[in-house]
Amino acid sequence: MKAMILAAGRGERMRPLTDTTPKPLLQAGGRCLIEYHIGALVQAGIKQIVINHAWLGKQIEQTLGDGSHYGAVICYSPEEVGGLETGGGIYQALPLLGDAPFIVVNGDIWCDYPLGRLRAKVLGHHLAHLILVGNPEHHPQGDFALQEDGNLSCNAQPRLTFSGIGLYHPELFVQCRAGRFPLAPLLREAMDRQRVSGEYYQGRWFDAGTVQRLRALDASLKRRGV
Repeated sequence: MKAMILAAGRGERMRPLTDTTPKPLLQAGGRCLIEYHIGALVQAGIKQIVINHAWLGKQIEQTLGDGSHYGAVICYSPEEVGGLETGGGIYQALPLLGDAPFIVVNGDIWCDYPLGRLRAKVLGHHLAHLILVGNPEHHPQGDFALQEDGNLSCNAQPRLTFSGIGLYHPELFVQCRAGRFPLAPLLREAMDRQRVSGEYYQGRWFDAGTVQRLRALDASLKRRGV
């Protein structure tokens, strides 16, 4: 199985830090955010990793190299400055990801979810399987509801928050065309057809999307010695 780490965001909410450093290379607990994901993937036995980038992307390539330092094999999917959004970025990277289901992880989160679970997951007729977490203070309304049958709904209540970790089948993107587009509409349409499953993870998860939350994550990791 292969995986993709989304690393093309400009990080507007994290300026001025991201004026000179791409968001995935910002540090918490003494390591770059993206290094935690690479380590977790390798630990789960997933060593073929695709990373997209746009803003200051060359810094990401120079820092991570070919991945051998981490026991991984890293390929890059460069995008124009401004990026292709999540959907467009994944679509462009599909030739690197292959025909089998693949994992996608947002580059600006930290989570201790065991990615080996996704490696062992069988999608069956589903096009995606998403990991949900409890709603943080900055996103109290949540994103999707987990139904009793394990499928996700964008209409039901109560809603949980999408963690930014998911397993996707390339078929989800079969009707797409190259260019900039979001992922959420594809997921909602698939949910309407009962083709997106999910699970509620109650472990540790941080959205490090602002300077304040990055500092909170840094303090938490240092306290725990992670």
